[in-house]
Amino acid sequence: MRIAVVGSGYVGLVAATCFAETGNEVVTVDRDRSKIDLLNSGGIPIYEPGLEEMVQRNRAEGRLVFTTDLPGAVRSCRIIFIAVGTPPDEDGSADLKHVLAVAREIGENIDGPRIVVNKSTVPVGTADLVRAEIKKYTTHEVSVVSNPEFLKEGTAIDDFLKPDRVVIGTSDPAAAVTMREIYSPFVRTNNPVIVMSNRSAEMTKYVANSLLAARISFMNEVANLCDAMGADVDEVRIGVGSDRRIGPSFLFPGVGFGGSCFPKDVRALMATARGQGMRMHTLEAAVEVNEAQKRKMLEKLEAVFGPSLRGLRMAVWGLAFKPNTDDMREAPSVVVIKGLLERGARVAVYDPQAMKNARTILGETVEYCRSGYEAAEGADALILLTEWLEFREPDFSKLASTMRRKAVFDGRNVWNPSKLKGLGFEYCGMGRR
Repeated sequence: MRIAVVGSGYVGLVAATCFAETGNEVVTVDRDRSKIDLLNSGGIPIYEPGLEEMVQRNRAEGRLVFTTDLPGAVRSCRIIFIAVGTPPDEDGSADLKHVLAVAREIGENIDGPRIVVNKSTVPVGTADLVRAEIKKYTTHEVSVVSNPEFLKEGTAIDDFLKPDRVVIGTSDPAAAVTMREIYSPFVRTNNPVIVMSNRSAEMTKYVANSLLAARISFMNEVANLCDAMGADVDEVRIGVGSDRRIGPSFLFPGVGFGGSCFPKDVRALMATARGQGMRMHTLEAAVEVNEAQKRKMLEKLEAVFGPSLRGLRMAVWGLAFKPNTDDMREAPSVVVIKGLLERGARVAVYDPQAMKNARTILGETVEYCRSGYEAAEGADALILLTEWLEFREPDFSKLASTMRRKAVFDGRNVWNPSKLKGLGFEYCGMGRR
């Protein structure tokens, strides 16, 4: 099947590459010439494990093409996925100007029936807007399908190739059949392909991310209560997660959630509710808790060092909002580091992938180190903010010999408090005894 994917960002590039991996001919379109040139030269604009190798293989075999020619792609492909950005407006609602601009160009250039698929995360009712925009410019038959993505950064390839479910929003039975055919290689183990209305599919994406975000915020509050009461949140998490009605996922407390999905999608759903004269009180609380949680690490540092950190060296391990990505959008590390700088600390940072993106946000206000050990040398405290695998079992004896003060602040609860105390470290986690 010949498929066009408009947008070579995180969602578009992963989708295009995985569709090509199953034998489809995929044309990936982006108006950013520099990004297309990078892709055509063998590079990729984002870090995602396994993606670069898959892009290069499918490009070499001729199944994956990158271009800035949207009209040509529209005319040559029967199925067109829209995977462009929907950044938040000031009120938190999703900005659809890029989506509707693509819809207009599709309408201006199609020369026959097409299936247009919204892969971007979009508010409820966007399919109707896209359909109406296309119809302004053509009389050809167009089916607009809503097909939200449920990818996790760091495991996106596996999530796409082996999805828990595929959600297809359409009222056109023929379009549903075609979409089932496209996704059939990915659901051979009988994971469900769920067909519903466009609006229900659009709502499903926002509700799923908002519910997961609310679980994280809830557990962060539980961790804070455990701190106050002398309970251990790890023990509580295991006890609660063993209930089959609840399950163990997204019950790990930390320094707050970030990234491109949860914060944006939660605010967008809240904005949708406001547009209907309603409030999502639970989500408002989840956002409030999350913003406060990003500052909780600073409170823990103040409890040990006092309100001023002047003259102290703070080592920060982990800058990306989660492991296996270079994404720093709304990362808790930014809030923590800026708070450290405001309190007068000298900050040394290290992340396996996010250093380049960190420079665009933090500039030269921090020291960028070549390893975690370099960052920790002479440090008064080591602060873990992202649980990369290489941080899980470091050489604590080496750290003990190079740090000025053996104080560790475990923002992800990945280290063993008893082991560290046995090595002479001061340990502070999130809700742990």
